[in-house]
Amino acid sequence: MELLQLQYFRTVAKLEHMTRAAEQLNIVQPALSKTISRLEEDLGVPLFDRRGRQIRLNSFGKAFLKRVEAALNLLEEGRQELAEMAGLERGSVHLTTSSLDLLAEPLSAFVARHPKVSFRITQASTEEMAVLIEEGEAVLGFTALPIERPGFQAVTALSEEVYLAVPPGHRLAFRKSVQLREVADEPFIGYKENFPYQRMNESFLREAGISPTFVCRVDEPSAITRLVQAGLGVALIGGCSRSGPLPLPTLSIESPVCRRHFRIVWDERRYLSLAARQFRDFIVAYFSGKETEANDTEKTG
Repeated sequence: MELLQLQYFRTVAKLEHMTRAAEQLNIVQPALSKTISRLEEDLGVPLFDRRGRQIRLNSFGKAFLKRVEAALNLLEEGRQELAEMAGLERGSVHLTTSSLDLLAEPLSAFVARHPKVSFRITQASTEEMAVLIEEGEAVLGFTALPIERPGFQAVTALSEEVYLAVPPGHRLAFRKSVQLREVADEPFIGYKENFPYQRMNESFLREAGISPTFVCRVDEPSAITRLVQAGLGVALIGGCSRSGPLPLPTLSIESPVCRRHFRIVWDERRYLSLAARQFRDFIVAYFSGKETEANDTEKTG
């Protein structure tokens, strides 16, 4: 059994298509088919069910794929560790997050400082993030919802206050603060169901004892701002998602306490490369600096 066979098998298993796998691996299809057949002969079992030109990973193949992915991930971790021991000033980070809204600026700042570090970013739900990290497909997750998995570690990178945004001219527009139950009968603009921000916002609404009507659901903070400004409803927005003053009134929420905590998550059982560790620590320091600046502005403003 050769390393190349395992790498080829993993690609075919994920695509379940010989021709596409051969194209991705940049080899001819007959050579790939021969390699997979030879691997099956070595193992003594078929890894795929074949029906004409169609192939499907069977139960043997699924069981073997888990071990192959684990082995190849360990080898890659070993390669990264040796590269760092040799003092190579480069690396890669596979990050998974539900939204890039808050990460765009710090990502740009980190890349400017470390231009040889490459990134691969996957947007995913909280549940998908957990699987990606657990299987070694991603090394770090940036999430607003906690991920409870054995071996997972997390550090809070950012805490933000959540405000109530209302349209210009709204009955509450000249108030500085509000209790959430005061807008129980207002139409709300929200995120799509099961979107992490929405799940948090709905927990705040439940704590306030209200169940408002959502007249529109979106997946981008900027869309919420535009819809509130247009007068369609009110919305809960995070203070850190604002790049500058909003063109609409925002009120502090007196009750209940509405705060979001964004965390960087990783699996301590897996090797975390120097680049990943540097990025994790940079994000925490970056947002800590942002919070300090915000607090200083509030004190002097």
